[in-house]
Amino acid sequence: MKLHTLLHNLQPYMAYSGENPDISSIENDSRKVQSGSLFICIKGFTVDGHNFAGSAVQNGAAAIISEKEMQLPIPVIVVRNSRRAMAILADSFYHQPSKKFHLIGITGTNGKTTTSHLIEKVLSDFGKKTGLIGTMYTKIGDKKSEVKNTTPDSLTLQRVFNQMVNEGVQSTVMEVSSHALDEGRIHGCDFDLAVFTNLTQDHLDYHKSMEEYRNAKSLLFSQLGSAYGQNPPKFAVLNIDDEVTDYYIKATAAHVLTYGIDKPADLRAMNIQMTAAGTAFELQCPYGLYKVSIKLLGKFNVYNALAAIGAGIAFGVPIENIIQSIEGVKGVSGRFETVNAGQDFSVIVDYAHTPDSLENALKTVGEFAKERVFVIVGCGGDRDRSKRPLMAQIACRFSTDAIFTSDNPRSEDLLDILHDMEEGVKGQKYKVIANRKGAIYYAVNNAAEGDVILIAGKGHETYQLIGNQVFDFDDRLVAKEAIEER
Repeated sequence: MKLHTLLHNLQPYMAYSGENPDISSIENDSRKVQSGSLFICIKGFTVDGHNFAGSAVQNGAAAIISEKEMQLPIPVIVVRNSRRAMAILADSFYHQPSKKFHLIGITGTNGKTTTSHLIEKVLSDFGKKTGLIGTMYTKIGDKKSEVKNTTPDSLTLQRVFNQMVNEGVQSTVMEVSSHALDEGRIHGCDFDLAVFTNLTQDHLDYHKSMEEYRNAKSLLFSQLGSAYGQNPPKFAVLNIDDEVTDYYIKATAAHVLTYGIDKPADLRAMNIQMTAAGTAFELQCPYGLYKVSIKLLGKFNVYNALAAIGAGIAFGVPIENIIQSIEGVKGVSGRFETVNAGQDFSVIVDYAHTPDSLENALKTVGEFAKERVFVIVGCGGDRDRSKRPLMAQIACRFSTDAIFTSDNPRSEDLLDILHDMEEGVKGQKYKVIANRKGAIYYAVNNAAEGDVILIAGKGHETYQLIGNQVFDFDDRLVAKEAIEER
């Protein structure tokens, strides 16, 4: 694509009437620049891409997008905001790929990953070739690849979308984080449906207040657009039991489909019954009353199932097909995942890393625990400190044996993190075992028949971030090893 053609939708930019080279690729990492690349200088939190413009030129860049003038031997196009420019240019370079399939975005504090997998299963079973972008991986059909962020930057997104188009994907399900919404990473994404799971305390190190956090999430629904008559119609699928849903209803012009348990909704779960094998409920919906039995545990997974049912209905999947699909899902990696190695007590690994998700997980455990409940929990470093005492309080309140340990301390001193947790439970019963492996071994070695151990916080993660190092660590493997050694 010619530079002038690529710049056509980028207004305003500094007048440029020089060379008009062919652009073979767009990059925001100078190390990936090749002959003919357009290099976009992005100012990040730790690294400023403007400092690498010279390296990009040496590697063969044909032009530079910058937020400031630079004297370089190739065209430099100056823009007000290079992140916004990157979204526009990537969408244009890859010929607006998200308009060529159905795109579903899921936002909320908890439940995004499970809900995305349930929706993907519904659509896949209905004969659609699907794509998935989320916390654990990117998936095209059956092929998976690793991701760095829950929601990639706009350039990576459009590149992946283009690959999906080339491989015949018809529907893509995508987790959309509040960071991505706030930073404009999804600019250029043409969503057909947006799902809201819930809003509870998280990421206040970034958003500063729950109001800012709520507002960031609302962008997904407002960006569905104001036009009607599309085929399929744009939908917002919203959890009516969450108090912020009224705000999101006002934020969107799309058709609204509500789901819930406690309040009247378009899709409502009633008569919920839980066992150690799964959860059953009655679904009240516009098509009648249906019995649903899922293999996932907990009230929170009923909400996830309802959200997936809503998405399926919005895309015209028959209700019977939807129910059959979600009933067939055995579980999602690291989400209330059981570890079985022949022991007579239960071990569950869950990604719960917010006060609300930890409380939900422990309440679910309480539904079937016969004896003691151990919970192993820590808090991430360089993240919202205000939730640390809350996590500790919930651990002590809903378990018999609370064990505080390391999560991903990152650059923070682990002992400082643990001290913040302890501030919330002075005078209460708990144990501190700083080494996460040691904490898991302690719980396994002290559990008796009928007890339940919940290992919270990391879920599917196979690493631990300590300082600037990444160590191999998988809660599931460590727990299995501890059980077998016992």
